[in-house]
Amino acid sequence: MGATACSEARVTTAAPRRYLGQLCKHFQHKLPVELSETQGRIDFPMGVCTLDAEALPGALLMCAAATDEASLTRLEEVVGRHLERFAFREPLTVLWVRPDECTP
Repeated sequence: MGATACSEARVTTAAPRRYLGQLCKHFQHKLPVELSETQGRIDFPMGVCTLDAEALPGALLMCAAATDEASLTRLEEVVGRHLERFAFREPLTVLWVRPDECTP
């Protein structure tokens, strides 16, 4: 997929690996997912979300990429909503930021 729209969210949490695993395991029942101890990738119909539990201390880095803005917005909503639901005991803030350029 050639991404033309991308964003990232740096979600502060004491348990980035736990949420990485929960997100990947939740979606793997219906979507292609890659999961290691510290990284994950979820292939949605509207785009791709990569997750990294080690890139930033005390945070889960989530990067979303899609072919258009509408698909990217939908991808951000789906991933962010699921993470917030999994973290009901820990109030998390998922704030997606759009960089000037997407890195492949």
